Amino acid sequence: MSQGCQVTGQLKLEKDLQVDGKIEGQIHADQTLLISEQGSVYGDVYASRVVINGTFDGNCHAEKIEILSQGKVTGTLYTDDLSIEQGGRFNGETKPGKAKPVVDITTATDGQSEKKQINAS
Repeated sequence: MSQGCQVTGQLKLEKDLQVDGKIEGQIHADQTLLISEQGSVYGDVYASRVVINGTFDGNCHAEKIEILSQGKVTGTLYTDDLSIEQGGRFNGETKPGKAKPVVDITTATDGQSEKKQINAS
């Protein structure tokens, strides 16, 4: 999204998105959301990976979050993989990412039933 553009509302994306403008609302990205140095996002973000080198204010749910040297983040980050480069700023709280579901599997061995739990990945 180009610098100078502004979007308000909900975005759902199957691919990567680079924000050079301003977004207010909710973003669901299946892959990577990149907020460039000129970009800003205000609201809720759900993505596989989020890279912030601009401004973010809100709640972010991602497997991996990177705050780069020009990044300014305010809000709550839900992730198990957070990195902040020197110069990057973060004011808020972090919480664990969404736990992977546990699946019960029953297997039959020699006429007896055996129950196992495995993490679904």
